[in-house]
Amino acid sequence: MSNIDWTVLIFTLVAVVVYGVFIGRGQKSNESYLKADNKMPWYIVLIGIMATQASAITFLSAPGQAYTDGMRFVQYYFGLPLAMIVICITFIPIFQRLNVYTAYEYLENRFDKKTRVLTSLLFLFSRGLSTGISIYAPSIILSSVLNWNIYLTNVLTGGILLIYTYVGGAKAIAHTQKLQFLIILGTMAFAGYLLIQNMPNGIGFNDALYLAGKSGKLNVITTEFDWKDKYNIWSGLIGGFFLALSYFGTDQSQVGRYITAKDNTNAKMGLLLNGLVKIPMQFAILLIGALLFAFFSLKPAPIYFNERSYQYLKETKPEQAAVFEKEHQDLQTKFNAESKEILKLRENNSPQLQKTIQEFKNTQTQVKALHGRVEEAINHSNYNAEKTDTNYIFLYFVKNTLPVGMIGLLFAVIFLASWGSISAALNSLAACSLKDVHLIFKKEIPDDATELKYSRLHTLAWGIFSIGVAMFATQMGSLIEAVNVLGSLFYGPILGIFLVAFYYKKITGSNVFISAILSEIAVIAVYNFDIVSFLWLNVIGAVAVILFSAIGLLFYKKKAVNS
Repeated sequence: MSNIDWTVLIFTLVAVVVYGVFIGRGQKSNESYLKADNKMPWYIVLIGIMATQASAITFLSAPGQAYTDGMRFVQYYFGLPLAMIVICITFIPIFQRLNVYTAYEYLENRFDKKTRVLTSLLFLFSRGLSTGISIYAPSIILSSVLNWNIYLTNVLTGGILLIYTYVGGAKAIAHTQKLQFLIILGTMAFAGYLLIQNMPNGIGFNDALYLAGKSGKLNVITTEFDWKDKYNIWSGLIGGFFLALSYFGTDQSQVGRYITAKDNTNAKMGLLLNGLVKIPMQFAILLIGALLFAFFSLKPAPIYFNERSYQYLKETKPEQAAVFEKEHQDLQTKFNAESKEILKLRENNSPQLQKTIQEFKNTQTQVKALHGRVEEAINHSNYNAEKTDTNYIFLYFVKNTLPVGMIGLLFAVIFLASWGSISAALNSLAACSLKDVHLIFKKEIPDDATELKYSRLHTLAWGIFSIGVAMFATQMGSLIEAVNVLGSLFYGPILGIFLVAFYYKKITGSNVFISAILSEIAVIAVYNFDIVSFLWLNVIGAVAVILFSAIGLLFYKKKAVNS
């Protein structure tokens, strides 16, 4: 990067950290540190919810996801609006009435202490691992730009955001998320504009869309039902509904955003607007990835977007790399020529168009096959790097195409997006581990100053833990998929516990406790045997808790009658 880019990057990041420390100064109690004194208006709640979900993974990996697999990932969010309505009707009134610090406090009142602790531990394990992956995403950038070791950049990335998170708590997080998200949306919109402007002469937005469509990247709706298909309208509506219901209704990283609201009305407005805005926002980010495919079908694309990984292959296996490069050059020349020919024939409405499109698709298949062989060779070269280059596609475009100053700002955006979600996650992890585990087993109730000290220590501990997890995230492929698969392993049983708590008043704590354990075992078994795609795991986990609890209730009644 240029000196100007470095200046833009460093200034933006330092400004956010200083702002976070300033706005979060003067913390004196946990009410302020963990809940921001319940003073947040609806628009801060909305931005906090969206910023917590839209991490660096969203802005770094989602364009690459669309580049490789098309835009069908957007169907993952189709169940979101309905889930927001259910949460506003059922979840928020209960949490607000009880004035809880965490979602799991309610479970002790409804069931018992062990159920509260079990649910908390499921959340802590899943969210702690996911936060580690979120730290790893921006670490890729530092590693690529500076040519530094990825383990060092993990420490830097996770360590910097700990400054204002440790000092300022929920208040600092809420206000920095507001600033971060405004910068992010503006910069991503400008990046999309520059992507179109950098197309070859005479190629406009409609032309790029046409190419993306013919390459199969605009596959927004997939109606064919398949249990193992990750993204179709059925898994999105049903599995996505259960996942969103669990994530926004029971995951403390999200519950912690809207329990800071002034009242029920502000909390509900923030959630409902999130349900309306999230799908268009995700669609736009994925569209950037589809347009990137059109861009690289008209201009030379690299043989592998993770340049450091491919460089290692060239150094260790130069003859094999030379063969790859010769084949890549021939295919790329042919692919670029066919792309331009399609647009030319389209303008003339030529009968040759369909034949050229078929040749274009055949070449696209060959390019994909070559990419697979290169990737396999890299993965077999004992190089400690990612399994795929999905997370580097948008990054490559930024580094090699955008003007001076814009590169530094976009790198800053990916950091800011990461910090917004990670800081909220660390705050929620600290609140949960302190309130739902630590203080439950502590006989003496600490005073405000001591409890605030404990909260900060828990924040620090989870920051260190997440950095540790990031060290092992290099083999997870597409990060946006990895974090959602990980969540789906635990969200179903957690949601099932809350659904039983809300709607099945006769079921006791011991019953649901055993049911939750059995359901988690079932979910892990289904995943290990690859029976269904990951979104359905959320449905299976929730339904299993309800069914096991119902069976347990029948067994209890039968036993009571016999006795």
